[in-house]
Amino acid sequence: MKKSTLFCFLMLLNGIIFAQNDQFTLRVEGMGCPFCAYGLEKKFKDVKGIAQIKIDIQTGKMTFAVPAETSLTLTEADARVSKAGYTAKGISIKRSNGKTENMGDVNKAIVPTAMAGEGKIKQTFKVSGNCGMCEARIEKAARSVGGVEAADWHEDSKMVTVTFSKKTKLADIQQAIAKSGHDNAGAKADDSVYDKLPACCQYRDRAH
Repeated sequence: MKKSTLFCFLMLLNGIIFAQNDQFTLRVEGMGCPFCAYGLEKKFKDVKGIAQIKIDIQTGKMTFAVPAETSLTLTEADARVSKAGYTAKGISIKRSNGKTENMGDVNKAIVPTAMAGEGKIKQTFKVSGNCGMCEARIEKAARSVGGVEAADWHEDSKMVTVTFSKKTKLADIQQAIAKSGHDNAGAKADDSVYDKLPACCQYRDRAH
């Protein structure tokens, strides 16, 4: 009888704790290996009270729980994915009060990013930028182009290395990066787009 009572109490306690958490589901594009998953998880580790983090590279799904009082938003979650160098194609939050918030679609399938190999092209070219915000923006812009499997920009060298399929045009990648506000070896950003970059990301006045 005592064991039964204790079991019921523990189940009730677990239900109360679970109910006080906001449940997050993200669909992330661009991961190709366990190291990718580790890098993504690292960007969320400092979220207060985060728990039950699970990442499935094959499906691109990331799930975790956050205490309701942390009030993590869709925008903040999306920004953390971008800082990790990936793209959140969908985010869904089931709040502890029963309400649901959505951005994009978390149910579509993700094609896992493959390592560079047969049928893949790897190119390195210069992209102007200054900081970590620039890095996230440049890499996200490159990854937004169909067929791009990896993008890695380095602040010190101002060089980006992009891995993409043979069906993808390098010019399209460079145009996408320019549209995000960053001049590069193949395209220049419009002044109207460049002027909207945060002050710390505006590189032209520093280059002349």
